[in-house]
Amino acid sequence: MSRTLGEALARARTRLPRDEADHLASAALAVDRAILLAFPERPVDADAWARLLDWIERRARGEPLAYLTGRKGFWDFELVVTPAVLVPRPETETLVNAALARIPEDAPWHLVDLGTGSGAIAIALARERPACRVIAVDRSRAALAVAEENRRRLQVPNLALRRGDWFAPLAGTRAHLICANPPYVAPGDPHLEEGSLPFEPPEALVAEDGGMADLAHLVCHAPDHLHPGGWLLLEHGHDQGAAVRRLFRERGFQAVETHRDLAGVERVTLGRWGDPPLK
Repeated sequence: MSRTLGEALARARTRLPRDEADHLASAALAVDRAILLAFPERPVDADAWARLLDWIERRARGEPLAYLTGRKGFWDFELVVTPAVLVPRPETETLVNAALARIPEDAPWHLVDLGTGSGAIAIALARERPACRVIAVDRSRAALAVAEENRRRLQVPNLALRRGDWFAPLAGTRAHLICANPPYVAPGDPHLEEGSLPFEPPEALVAEDGGMADLAHLVCHAPDHLHPGGWLLLEHGHDQGAAVRRLFRERGFQAVETHRDLAGVERVTLGRWGDPPLK
């Protein structure tokens, strides 16, 4: 018995919120959403129908929509996403905005994105500041493969990828700006069992010392890789702003401040290492 686009859409909407159902059905059936809505009588082949049913059930169990479709929008572009990387989130755009506010438009700065994952932050900075050279670091081969695919698809020539643990691939390198969205969730945090988090890579989410270990490591060692007057920007948890500001100040950073995301949550803390060189 042949199924139709109308039946497929109705099936998705019985289990999922309307917008999510429409997006998932469009991706599973490989048809534009406009066609999905305008031609409900069109037949659906057996493989596409089976894929749709599988995706509906997996999404209903909490699996991220981005892992099912393999795509996620960030900034002004679309990324390839797999379970090897975190799903890019809108609040991370707060970090991109804060970084761009400090990078002169035509300056040939060296920028570093640590723990790049899908490459979301590094690609956004590289596209917005084409005069800059951006290095993106991750210790996961699988994550770097995703970042490389995104770099290639989006044609970002001023972005280079390096594999290693935090600053290890940067020996002898200094940057004008270093940024990171590191793991900052405490082990055992109940939020790890909620929403999409059980499906995302725990090594990209969880840090020891109540979620502060990687943040502290980055603050401690970043000055070894910053030019005078260089900036460090870190995304962190909603309740970690005061602790991260303290880390920055105790290490000797100046102009320390925290930016809130669109939900009003303290999300990104930054600081300058020393005074900028005189022009």
